[in-house]
Amino acid sequence: MSPIEYSAEVAELLGRVRRRPTAGWPWRPGEPVPSGLPVKQSWGWLFAPDGRVLTLVNPRDGICSLPGGSLEPEDAGDPGAALAREAAEEAQALIGRPYYLGYLYDRVGSANGGHECARVRMAAALRSVGPSAPDPASGRHYRRLLVAPGLAVELLGWGVPGLRQARVAVATAVQRLGVPAAANEAIEELPLAGCTVFPGSV
Repeated sequence: MSPIEYSAEVAELLGRVRRRPTAGWPWRPGEPVPSGLPVKQSWGWLFAPDGRVLTLVNPRDGICSLPGGSLEPEDAGDPGAALAREAAEEAQALIGRPYYLGYLYDRVGSANGGHECARVRMAAALRSVGPSAPDPASGRHYRRLLVAPGLAVELLGWGVPGLRQARVAVATAVQRLGVPAAANEAIEELPLAGCTVFPGSV
């Protein structure tokens, strides 16, 4: 097995990664959100052409995340619109068409005032990123990494349930976006000035 390639700057950042405790929300792959169960969040596996995904790292606390967040009134109840907006705000990212993967069932409702809700997961092409900037909603200024989906699960601290989710995301991206099933293993930080990642209309 060849070593994973990454720069000294990325090594320093990864040395500060801190994993959140897993919430244990059941993963419902491919199932539509039941009628009456509110969708409160939408998060995305955003793919580069070589199969890597965008993973955000907050350098202040070392917490990693996928792009995404809560649905807002301007999203009109559309998880895809929420993902596109959040990806732009958090990572200055332009994405392609989002594909629904499934949802996590949050029975405790920590994102819904203590009432049960759904947290949707989607996959999309990462078309480009603009110049790095703080998230206008939170002030967080994320570092933007491209990593293999399995490594993203490790950085996120999601364990076996996260691997199941990643497999659905990869299978969808292989079919819909034409990415390879075995992703490039290099860890790459996207340029501060921005760049094109996945050109085309996917």
